[in-house]
Amino acid sequence: MYKSIIVGTGPAGLTAAIYLARANLKPLIIEGPQPGGQLTTTTEVENFPGFPEGIMGPELMDNMRQQAERFGAEFRTGWVNSVDTSARPFKLQVEGLGELVTETLIISTGASAKYLGIPGEEDNVGRGVSTCATCDGFFFRGKEIIVVGGGDSALEEAGFLTRFASKVTLVHRRDELRASKIMQDRVRANEKVEWALNRTPLEVLTDGSGVTGLKVRNNATGEEEIIGANGVFVAIGHHPNTGFLGGQITTDENGYIMVKPGTSETNVPGVFACGDVQDTRYRQAITAAGSGCMAAIDCEKFIESLEHHEAAILG
Repeated sequence: MYKSIIVGTGPAGLTAAIYLARANLKPLIIEGPQPGGQLTTTTEVENFPGFPEGIMGPELMDNMRQQAERFGAEFRTGWVNSVDTSARPFKLQVEGLGELVTETLIISTGASAKYLGIPGEEDNVGRGVSTCATCDGFFFRGKEIIVVGGGDSALEEAGFLTRFASKVTLVHRRDELRASKIMQDRVRANEKVEWALNRTPLEVLTDGSGVTGLKVRNNATGEEEIIGANGVFVAIGHHPNTGFLGGQITTDENGYIMVKPGTSETNVPGVFACGDVQDTRYRQAITAAGSGCMAAIDCEKFIESLEHHEAAILG
């Protein structure tokens, strides 16, 4: 029986682990196939406070893990197949670990960026291919960039990237955008943005040291074209990692966990959510870490209330 189990080890889960461990609650943290979350695919992180010269994403996550371990957090590797939150204590079925039982549960499984699934893409994540303009735009100052996508998020990223890039080309597989008209008008008025609509991405091109462009198919002519660029930003959305919950925790229409405003509390008492799994707006390492702190404090207070209640019953 654990007092608390944390599922996920990005900045949210690791921050929650640090706080709970310091409260002497000895949390168990279950790591999935990508310990450290999306930051482990990022090279240099320059917008996390406290590192004036920047820090490598994997190093930042390793430091946070060591900090949690220093205070007594336990880490185990496994894949959570399902949870039962119908009654407390909660039960987790974890591949490789069997059944685990806990009084409280913190979900910090994050949201995975959707990728195109084309050659050259996966191999160059963090080396010219990105899914986060806010995180990586600075590294492309004065360079040419491609943004792939047609929704509001894609156009928002394209507009943001014009602060750094000499040119931003927006690639979309249809000849019409899904983005709102006001967003389209705003980006079309930006002289740094060029358009490559009705084109399907085929391959991210590199020269061995960095991205050189994107091969696309012109859907009108069927011909292949090459769009030169130093970076490719994929902005076709994210999907929250909540499938293992089996619908027991309330989510929005896109699968993001809904929490009580201003807290990390879900619809199930004793179950808390933090990080990108419940954040549809910011999706930054620092906001994830902050929400991890919130989840740990909410969890600690919940455990205290349980102990007081049990003590009162015992008399």
